[in-house]
Amino acid sequence: MTTLILLRHGRSSANVAGVLAGRTPGVELDDTGRAQSQKVVERLAGVPIAEIVCSPMTRCEQTVAPLAADRALTPTTEPELAEVDYGSWTGGSLKTLSKEPLWKVVQAHPSAAVFPGGEGLAGMQARAVAAVRRHDVRIAAAHGPQAVWIACSHGDVIKAVLADALATHLDNFQRIMVDTCSISVVHYTETRPFVARVNDLGGDVAGLVPPTPKRRRKPAARSSDAVVGGATGI
Repeated sequence: MTTLILLRHGRSSANVAGVLAGRTPGVELDDTGRAQSQKVVERLAGVPIAEIVCSPMTRCEQTVAPLAADRALTPTTEPELAEVDYGSWTGGSLKTLSKEPLWKVVQAHPSAAVFPGGEGLAGMQARAVAAVRRHDVRIAAAHGPQAVWIACSHGDVIKAVLADALATHLDNFQRIMVDTCSISVVHYTETRPFVARVNDLGGDVAGLVPPTPKRRRKPAARSSDAVVGGATGI
């Protein structure tokens, strides 16, 4: 149906400090993060963006602000793409938290991890995937099956969405890398998604530009079939 660009927020002050920011209010991008967000505008200059959907966290809003201004778009705030509610772990030092018994569960069996006073990673995946699929259907209806849109969120949230798109269990999601201000790309069809990129930090984005549709009354939907033998790249 559409092409989804999953954009992680730029580097924040909490990333540098080694702190689990979670939903702590007021966590902002640092100078590097602000520079990263400006580079997103340059990277996606030739890609038509139909809509921007964004986590309500300040660091995500700051990340998409330059692109939104450049495209004259008003981002849609989506609470279900917010950072994990880490409960009492929020604001804690990663060095200290790594010594907690729950840390091993988060690493090896994340589907069973529930943060004290917060949410579970399985619940986070369910609400994030549902939000992405809901917006995908809405955007396809509003802008057509070739629409390209952005969802700006957080590392664990994006990894969980990618795990779903890859049809891999959440217990494998720690094997997926999602760096700050990286883009990952998922093509959604009527029956299944195709993961085109993961943790892309500077690759050519020309392939994200939808092909010029042939003359027909109704735009063709993206095929749900995989290319036998692998894609040709042309």
